[in-house]
Amino acid sequence: MRFSPSIVPADRLDRDIYLVLEDFGARAGCAWRETDEADTDLETVLQDIISGQYAYPVRIVCFNPVEGWSRDATADVADALAERAANTDAEITPALRDFINANATRRFDLQLALPLRGLSHDN
Repeated sequence: MRFSPSIVPADRLDRDIYLVLEDFGARAGCAWRETDEADTDLETVLQDIISGQYAYPVRIVCFNPVEGWSRDATADVADALAERAANTDAEITPALRDFINANATRRFDLQLALPLRGLSHDN
C-alpha cells in the first residue's frame, strides 16, 4: 500500500484555537463570531477584543483538535486582558471593563479612558 501525505498541513490544526461567543443584544442574542482561521490564536483574540472588534464578549472557548481537548478559557482571557490594560495605555470600554470584572480571577486597577468634555486645549 502506497502512503499518501495528508492534504491538510500537519501544524494547521495542531494548535490552540480560540473562539468568542458575543452578545448581540436582546433581539439578536448570542452567537459564535465567524472569524478567519488565521485569527483564532490567543494573541489575535486579545488584540481584537481590546480594539473593539468584539464589543460584548460573553465566553471564550479554547480547543485543540489534534490533541482532542476543549475548555472554557474565559477567565484566562479576562486575566490577560486585565493585565494588558493595566500595563498599557489601552482604552478600556465600559463593556470590556464589565467583561473583565465578571470573569477575571485576579484583580487589577483599571481606569476607563473617558473623554473630558468642556476642556479647551487652547488655554
